[in-house]
Amino acid sequence: MERTYIKDLKDHVSQEVLIKGWVDVRRDQGKLIFLDFRDVSGKVQGVILPAPKNATGPSAAHEVGVILRPECVVSVKGKVNQRPPKNIQKDKQNGDIELEILEIELLSKARELPFELGSEVNLDTYLDNLPFTLRDDKHKAIFRVQAVIINAFREYLNTQGFTEFQAPKLIGEDAEGGANSFNIEYFGHVAHLGQSPQLYKQIMVGVFERVFAAGNVYRAEKHSTTRHINEYTSLDIEMGFIKDHTDVMKMERNILAYIVKVLKEKCAAEFKLLGATIPEIPEEIPAVKLREGQEIIKKEHGIDCSTEPDLEPQHERWLCEYAKKKWDSDFIFVTHFPVSKRPFYTYEDENDLGFTKGADLLFRGIEITTLAQRIHDYDKLVESMKRKGLDPEKFRYYLQAFKYGMPPHGGFGIGLERLTAKFLGIDNIKEATLFPRDINRIDNLLSS
Repeated sequence: MERTYIKDLKDHVSQEVLIKGWVDVRRDQGKLIFLDFRDVSGKVQGVILPAPKNATGPSAAHEVGVILRPECVVSVKGKVNQRPPKNIQKDKQNGDIELEILEIELLSKARELPFELGSEVNLDTYLDNLPFTLRDDKHKAIFRVQAVIINAFREYLNTQGFTEFQAPKLIGEDAEGGANSFNIEYFGHVAHLGQSPQLYKQIMVGVFERVFAAGNVYRAEKHSTTRHINEYTSLDIEMGFIKDHTDVMKMERNILAYIVKVLKEKCAAEFKLLGATIPEIPEEIPAVKLREGQEIIKKEHGIDCSTEPDLEPQHERWLCEYAKKKWDSDFIFVTHFPVSKRPFYTYEDENDLGFTKGADLLFRGIEITTLAQRIHDYDKLVESMKRKGLDPEKFRYYLQAFKYGMPPHGGFGIGLERLTAKFLGIDNIKEATLFPRDINRIDNLLSS
């Protein structure tokens, strides 16, 4: 008999079926044994009825049923029955049917559980037991949403003439020329884990004009916060022949709008389970220059941060509150950060000297994106490197792309885990990261 997925049992009422999955819950009521089963598609309640004398099938099912516990893996043959009207649970998947269990095969026995699946536990306990705790409905929902986000990101860009490429993770120089990279021994030389695909996606603009990459990046920063991790998934795009950074802003708005559309279509149940609200994307995301944002903060909160070259986390939260109040937008772009605070490849605004053609996108109180137009002229790029104290000779491989002609271009990167957390209202990014790495942890706590 072919396996039937639990989500399809409703199409097999009064028929015998074969399902495979886990025991989710076991309840004994007198001579009846109730077992809730789950597979990747959903859950269903099954019941082992009292065995008539000299019966073989139900008797065998009963013998296995009495030794089952949650998380045992089983193969179950049974008959799909309609529930009596008084027992129907309208708001529950398969709440109108029940599986009369005829035979059970125990495929894999579960040992005693450390705690009941779905229990409220502290974050370290949750993370230390991830192979088990990830099976909980709420945590499965988080990563189902995350999978939809990355697929929607790819889907939209494929319709817009972008080509996906795979950026290397082992590099000779870190992508930003900074110090926060993980160094590794590489056949007698020092290599680094890539902090970003930035230099490679710029090179690829000279090949395909529009490119994107989705992959892990690494930051050797000794953070211990709810918003940082040391390995994350970066969703990056780079596009050529742009007018300026506003073209990149429009593209990001459209990508996010498509992601939201797909989330509404595919993940409404997950958002409901997690008590989260899918945001609306305005036709045009509001934008303010950094200096304008700082004036807003001073006017609204009496804090003068006008001499600061960047935004503090509290400033980001205040500007998001302002955007929600003034424009009913969960998003706001902050543009024109000082050249001194941006990487060497960032384009200076010729009409606003000292400030860049770029932006941070803030969403629900936190920065989720840095974007910019890039310098495409070889001589200006070399000059910018030198001003930043970088040796162009160390970047000669990258600079070839600019020696041989590069169009005006720009792009951005979004952290998938941070975006997931903000979509779902999760306070700690580690809960939106499958296997988080931070200063204290690679799977288990480093101190244990």
